[in-house]
Amino acid sequence: MTTQVNTTINGNPVQFHCEPSDTMLKVLRDNLHLTGTKEGCGSGDCGACSIIFDGRLVCSCLLLAVEAQDKSLETVEGMASAAALHPLQQSFLQHGALQCGICTPGLLIAAEALLRKNPRPTETEVRFWISGNLCRCTGYDKIVRAILDTSRQMSQSGLPDKTGLQP
Repeated sequence: MTTQVNTTINGNPVQFHCEPSDTMLKVLRDNLHLTGTKEGCGSGDCGACSIIFDGRLVCSCLLLAVEAQDKSLETVEGMASAAALHPLQQSFLQHGALQCGICTPGLLIAAEALLRKNPRPTETEVRFWISGNLCRCTGYDKIVRAILDTSRQMSQSGLPDKTGLQP
């Protein structure tokens, strides 16, 4: 028996049907064709499926899709505009902070959540915040540098501070 869910994804109202046992990751990828969110482990250990769910950074493989009723979700697809990459995406490219790409969407979402909560994090805070995201290719240094560089750029440009996210 399917359940109808009304939610907001990347600022847009969305309605979908799912089985009560479907994860949000499954619905995002299979039903809604938002394939930027990746499945790395299916058990919440790797962070590849990270999304912002009602103001919290969560692994979508651990979230039942029915829990999205009347909630707000943000995926990596919602970061860039049609005209330009998000500053984090641009910085990841400039710093070479990606290789195979499986972890990249989750790391971008985790970094976005961090910068909303703390627009000027220290290197230690960045490393702590992304510790739930596994990357087997880059060694994290380029990722950390990209996030710190984005933080500096955003603070210099006077972009508004978005707050309210919880770790």
